[in-house]
Amino acid sequence: MIIKKAQFVGSSAKVNQCPDSDFPEYAFIGRSNVGKSSLINMLCDHKGLAKVSATPGKTQLINHFNINDEWYLVDLPGYGYAKVPLGEKAKFQSIITDYALKRKQLTMFFVLIDVRHSMQTVDKNFMEFLGLNKIPFAIIFTKSDKLKPHEVETNMARYKQEMLKSWQTLPPVFLTSSHKHQGKDLILSYIESVNQQVKKA
Repeated sequence: MIIKKAQFVGSSAKVNQCPDSDFPEYAFIGRSNVGKSSLINMLCDHKGLAKVSATPGKTQLINHFNINDEWYLVDLPGYGYAKVPLGEKAKFQSIITDYALKRKQLTMFFVLIDVRHSMQTVDKNFMEFLGLNKIPFAIIFTKSDKLKPHEVETNMARYKQEMLKSWQTLPPVFLTSSHKHQGKDLILSYIESVNQQVKKA
């Protein structure tokens, strides 16, 4: 897939404020500071499309981006250790849950995981929530350039082993580095193949 158009459409505080469109939606989410904005910018070849911040928790709304007038890339609030008041965290969680359960256009989630870390409870809980509600998802490991190749392989293997304690089969897994543009073509090709399946359904 070649992205010829990547355009910010709007931000929504509630699901019922999201764009009225039949485009399939691919939602990107992860713990705060996982590198979500950098990944989105890398995928879309648009350096300033999603705002990158050194302060975790800057994404606070449901952000829609029109890709090639064919599908929406959705940037959701991060979860985890963002330094925001508990009330704000609860609001973010409500936004994410409502979007996951109520947005009919949602096609799948991409759950971003920092490849440097072992499985975190908050990530495990979110993926189990998706599984229980039969919401398709894939895992994107980020920041592979921060480790040596053998460390990346070891960490990914351990993560998969941990997941297999709860899951019979693993979801699709991608390895990325926004700095090196690693994983871009594989993710976009995967989205294109899912889009084709959606059209046939």
